[in-house]
This record gives sequence, structure tokens and C-alpha cells, in this order.
Amino acid sequence: MSSSTIDAADQETRGSDFARLSRRITEAGLLDRRPVYYALRLGLVAVLYAAGWAAFVVVGDSWYQLLIGAFLAVIFAQVALVAHDLAHRQVFRSRRTSEIAGWLAGNLGVGMSYGWWMDKHTRHHANPNHEDHDPDVSPNVLVWSTKQAAASRGVARYIGRWQAFLFFPLLTLEGLNLHVSSFRALGKPSLKHRGLEATLLVAHFVLYFAAVFAVLPLGKGLLFVALHQAIFGVYLGCTFAPNHKGMPMLTGDQRPDFLRRQVLTSRDVKGGLVVDIALGGLNYQIEHHLFPSMPTPNLRRAQPIVRAYCAELEIPYHETGLYDSYAQALRHMHAAGAPLRVRGASVTPAQ
Repeated sequence: MSSSTIDAADQETRGSDFARLSRRITEAGLLDRRPVYYALRLGLVAVLYAAGWAAFVVVGDSWYQLLIGAFLAVIFAQVALVAHDLAHRQVFRSRRTSEIAGWLAGNLGVGMSYGWWMDKHTRHHANPNHEDHDPDVSPNVLVWSTKQAAASRGVARYIGRWQAFLFFPLLTLEGLNLHVSSFRALGKPSLKHRGLEATLLVAHFVLYFAAVFAVLPLGKGLLFVALHQAIFGVYLGCTFAPNHKGMPMLTGDQRPDFLRRQVLTSRDVKGGLVVDIALGGLNYQIEHHLFPSMPTPNLRRAQPIVRAYCAELEIPYHETGLYDSYAQALRHMHAAGAPLRVRGASVTPAQ
């Protein structure tokens, strides 16, 4: 996409396109709250979370704890997905109630700063796949374009060469990265309620490690923690990777109108009820980005409306299977790192 194709006048003309879609969605009642759904979902996740730790205590000093660790990793990821919905105020109308529930689920439940993550995710929603503004495609360890490859240094430059092959192994560290980033955020004055967030984060890890090493000897305990955090990281990464990775990247002054900015940089993932549950509804990424506060169970019903509307306006609407979404993301990553694999060659940023 070239920035020259999207001038200010064109954006102004297209600005009403989203308003028309929004009226259709509102008239269909798809922005209405779903209290029964969320009562059941939050209740089930809470019960499974408690059951996992209860099983951990009952099983005691046993290698079967590795199975418990894998189960708890899945439940931790589901708690994080609940925190995501809370951050978008899909669950409660009240901002304060959403914050309280978010602190309990994020900080205390899984060791993730709710305030830090909400700020980061809000910036992502405002500018998805924009190299200069989306924190999810910032070149920290991985590079997402040849432009980023040109500017990469150190670890990112080395890993970028073979990042498509290293992507899933690196996801085993994503849980650790989430925890470290949460604690680092506590030092930033921009983070609100730092004292409360710090207290809940510390409480999570005190309780977590106290439980693990009260039941397991040092060796087994360390292995349990490593396995639990690795699977947690892989699950989270596999939840978010299909959504935007491999879709068009924006840079500089490239800024389509809201409707096109969200649709063109996102993809939906097919797969039915199992995929809906596993990905927490984020497989309807286009609909979620257009209507972030829409309750998760309504995203499936919104999809045919959004798809048909995009067809009317001749806006490409991308939907694929789960495995193909990963393949597309990996191919994009491999292409972005290609210049780094040419020994001695200078890297020319993509236009």
C-alpha cells in the first residue's frame, strides 16, 4: 500500500463508511452486553483455576505434576484472555469494576500488569501493524519488515536471520517476557495505581513460588515452573500470532481510514467452536478490531455482516484456517529477515 494512494480528501470521504457499518451492527443488537455468557465463562475459568491448584496439592511430590503444570498453563492463558475482555470493557459497563476484575485476573491471577498491558494493547488497536506506532511489531527481538531489519542491531539482527524457525521456540520465553515487562512498567510514572499493581504482582509470585516449593523438592519444582511458564508463553503466542502477523504493514504517514486500517491489517481464523474457545474469540480479529467492546459471543454473529459490507465496498476481507494463518505469519517473518541472511550485503529498507 502506498501512502500516495490515501490522501486527506479520500480519508474524509471514506470516514462515513464505518459509521454505516456501525449502525448495522448496533441495529442487530451485537453491542449489547452478555451477562449470562460472562458469568458462566468467568465462573468456569475460576473453578478450573482453583481445581488446578487443588490437584497440585493433592498429587504432591510426583512427576505427574508436569501434567498439572501443562493444565495450569492452559488455564493461565484463559485467565489472560478474560483480562483482555475486561480491558475492552466487554464484561462490565463500569470502568472501575472492569479495572478491579482486571487487576485480580491479570496481576494476581497470572502475574501480568493489567495497566501496562491495557496501555500497550490500546496503542496496538489504534495503529495495528504500523511500524512506527504499534508496539506489537516493534523490533525488540524479531523484525517484521526489511526496514526494521536494516536498523536492527545485536540480538535482533542475529535472530532475525532465522526468526521464522526460531519463532515457536522463542514463544517458550513469552511468559517470562510478560512478567519482566510487567515489573519494568512499575517504574514508569505513567502507570496508574502503581502501588496496587506492585502489591498484587508481588503477591502472585510469593504465593506461586511458595505453593510450588512447599509441595515439590527443588529440582522438580524448577522443572514444573519451567514447563508451566513455557507452555503458558507458547499458548499466548499462538493465540495472538494469527491475528496480524503476515498481513500488510504500514509505515510513515500511511494511515487509511479507521475501517480500512482495521480490516486490511487483520485476518480472521476459521475453525468452529473449538477454535473459538482456544483463541478466546480472537479468531474474529477483524470484527474485534472494528468493535473492541463487542462481547466475544457476538463476534461470530457480526462476521457475516462485516464480510458482506466489505464486499460492498470492495475491501479485501481475509479469512483462513488456523494452520495456514501460522504459515502465512512464518513466511512473512522469513521474508522480512531475508536481507540479513545475505553475507556482506547491505540491507535496503522496503518502500
